[in-house]
Amino acid sequence: MQLNGSHTLNAPKEQVWAMLLDPETLTKIIPSLKSLEATESGIFKAICEVKMGPVSGTFEGTMETTKLVPTESFTLIMKQNSKIGNVAAEGNIHLKAISETETEMLFDGEANLSGLLARTGQRVLSGVANTLVGMFFKALEKEIENHATREMNENSPIEESEKKKSFWSKIVG
Repeated sequence: MQLNGSHTLNAPKEQVWAMLLDPETLTKIIPSLKSLEATESGIFKAICEVKMGPVSGTFEGTMETTKLVPTESFTLIMKQNSKIGNVAAEGNIHLKAISETETEMLFDGEANLSGLLARTGQRVLSGVANTLVGMFFKALEKEIENHATREMNENSPIEESEKKKSFWSKIVG
């Protein structure tokens, strides 16, 4: 199964790069990813819970980032196994600055499925894959917004009385 496309994000290329390589962020933005734990440099233990039509299962395996060209591109290799089948996927991610505040993310890759998962049917799998890609970008956009909001709040001046109110509200509850 092939996956490719592009998406424009309202964030500088460096920020998008950092988010795409941060395990905590990835756990929030990759649909069905339940945990991501670093095992060695660039290799992670990944657990996913997937439901595709009538087929569902928990997948365990690895996710590896290779061929890193900082802030430009990398390759993502996933190998996942479950009772309902296995997935071996490889994808290339390229970031292109459109402006100082916008980045285009281009992706292309291939996933090979086996077992009951592969027998579910190409049409169902393609639809699910496209839905997951849409969910990924929606979650990434939300994380970018949350990051911008946190930065804005950290950089805004707070009057001394507001700091005191905040301090006492934490103590009093």
